[in-house]
Amino acid sequence: MSSPSINLNRAGRKAISVVLPVLNEAASLSLLLPELAAALSRCDVDWELVIVNDGGSDNLEEVVARFEKQSLYSNVQLLRLSRNFGKEAALTAGLAAARGDAVLCMDGDGQHPPELIQRMVAEWRSGHDMVVAVQSDRKHENRLLAYAKQRFYRFLQSGERFTIPPNAGDFRLMDRRVVQALMQMPERARFMKGLYAWLGFKTSIVPFAAAERMAGCSKFRLGQLLDLASLGMTSFSMRPLRMVSAVGAIISLCALAYGVYILGETLIYGNPVSGWATLASGIMLLSGIQLLCLGVIAEYLGRVFEETKQRPLYILDERIDHSILGQQELAKKGVS
Repeated sequence: MSSPSINLNRAGRKAISVVLPVLNEAASLSLLLPELAAALSRCDVDWELVIVNDGGSDNLEEVVARFEKQSLYSNVQLLRLSRNFGKEAALTAGLAAARGDAVLCMDGDGQHPPELIQRMVAEWRSGHDMVVAVQSDRKHENRLLAYAKQRFYRFLQSGERFTIPPNAGDFRLMDRRVVQALMQMPERARFMKGLYAWLGFKTSIVPFAAAERMAGCSKFRLGQLLDLASLGMTSFSMRPLRMVSAVGAIISLCALAYGVYILGETLIYGNPVSGWATLASGIMLLSGIQLLCLGVIAEYLGRVFEETKQRPLYILDERIDHSILGQQELAKKGVS
């Protein structure tokens, strides 16, 4: 029985949705949105912007309203979440609302250059299901942090069947069927970079140099980066658990060998059993290792607990839909 064919014809007039998850980035968006509109107008596509306000408290609505007034046609969906749910949840909300034949994810701070969009669309039209923009250099980033990220992703992917491109983020263009596959994944704890890579599909890599932020400063802090790393590790790798088992086995073998040595020394040479300092140090060392191992297991157990609660990933407070793609969709259904 032959499998159904998939229509990959991407010629002609297509529609692109641009998803922008933001948190208090109104100042940046006031500069970025006109540049985005100009870049998209050069791509011979219909387009919409899906802006997700992830619990921000700035004047984002005013900025969007001013941009729409200046645009040639209405092209914005504005989603406001009930509180700050995090970037991964905001991205998911935007992907769920996007209607385009392809979806482009970008940051709202202006570091992802809009002039790269035309090339990414061209790569998508040529047959690639996912076009990933990868930073060619990270001069703006602390060297120690960059090295730590590199080692983390190498550790995360060791022994796995998927590859997360180095220096890749959320700046990527995905075909509609990739988005549909992504939205079918049921987990609540979503490490998006891992999910993108796990999906596979035909992927193209496009290098770029990150620009300076248009305004403000990064909302990501070291604690949030560590939480994200923990999420990625517990979502996509069993290596920490296997390392815990390996450490337990090594310590057990060492303890057994040392016990045999002490027994032999006592029986052969008649040396009295001594070494209070060694005993106390060993107990403290093993106690620390046990607590560390319990902590690793608890992280995995906590992820299971979060998944079993089945809470929604985000709560949508308000949706303002002025997208022309939505109007076209209603027209096709015969809704006036």
